[in-house]
Amino acid sequence: MGEARRRSQQGLEPRRKKDSSNESPRIVSWFPVTQAQRDQFIQLSIRVGWIGIAALVLLWVIVRFIGPAAGWWTPADIR
Repeated sequence: MGEARRRSQQGLEPRRKKDSSNESPRIVSWFPVTQAQRDQFIQLSIRVGWIGIAALVLLWVIVRFIGPAAGWWTPADIR
């Protein structure tokens, strides 16, 4: 008696096959990184890059405008 017939006679639902649609293939068979993980890394690096640019602009605004206005220091080109 086959597995499918036995399960149907016992009132069990059929066995589910492994869903390979949610698994992304590896980039290279010997390297344990999938294409989905590669895409996530790219998106993360883009986001971190924009955060770094924003932090650099904020630091520049603080050094150039806020610090001198608050009297914390005097820029060398304003003497």
